[in-house]
Amino acid sequence: MANLKEIRGRITSISSTMQITRAMKMVSAAKLKKAQDAIVMLRPYSEKLQELIQNVNSSSDPDQISVYAQKREVKRILFIAVTSNRGLAGAFNSSIVKELNLQFQNNSQYEIEVLPVGKKVYDAVRRSRTVYANGSSVYDNMNFDTVAHIVEGVMTSFTEGKFDEVYVIYNKFVNAATQEVTTEQVLPISMPENTESQVETDYIFEPNRAEILDNLIPKSIKTQIFKAILDSIASEHGARMTAMHKATDNAEALRNDLKIFYNKARQAAITNEILEIVSGAEALKNS
Repeated sequence: MANLKEIRGRITSISSTMQITRAMKMVSAAKLKKAQDAIVMLRPYSEKLQELIQNVNSSSDPDQISVYAQKREVKRILFIAVTSNRGLAGAFNSSIVKELNLQFQNNSQYEIEVLPVGKKVYDAVRRSRTVYANGSSVYDNMNFDTVAHIVEGVMTSFTEGKFDEVYVIYNKFVNAATQEVTTEQVLPISMPENTESQVETDYIFEPNRAEILDNLIPKSIKTQIFKAILDSIASEHGARMTAMHKATDNAEALRNDLKIFYNKARQAAITNEILEIVSGAEALKNS
């Protein structure tokens, strides 16, 4: 049985841990609001941009296919895996690594490279997988231009034929307690064909349809990756807030159990001391 000093030390240690986890929960809650606002504001823009591309493409010449929409025989695939640079967020990072490994198994017949965004996924793949580039530095100066610079390199590699398909794997933010592991195809982009059910709209294009698509499509691809990273950031704060809340509750329950155990052990020690004093007094009396 542990002595009283050890139990007091454990209670003090757990109380200190509770202060840390409670503080981390509050910090994540504050950051979550800002990250949630950012992704909520970006989603309508991204969806409208996709809709605009489809509308412009609906009346375009089917022979004039964008270089980013050209489909070819799949031989090489790039996965952009998005995690965080820090841990203590439950299964937030491990779920991405698990999904990435699953994609490797399902696509083992192809040559696969990884573009890790986040130190956690980079550490998980740098020794066992082919790393295209390390994008973890994106969090040092997180903005659209920083993400666009990385995506431009991926787009160039696709047009040069280094990759036939590009996917992004990230945690999609649903709410503070729920994040969905999502795999989206980035390249080639999906350009739906015209159908009779589609409503034809007459547009006047300036300067011309092809040039508009050449500007909108790259912007749409960059926005898709930027949105995925923003989703991941919001999911990270939500996951960490939830994990720290559970850690605080578990630490409190453990501390309470230790306090009960400490009080019982202390009571038993006092009882033993009283019995020893009484026994000693009786022995002196009888002698």
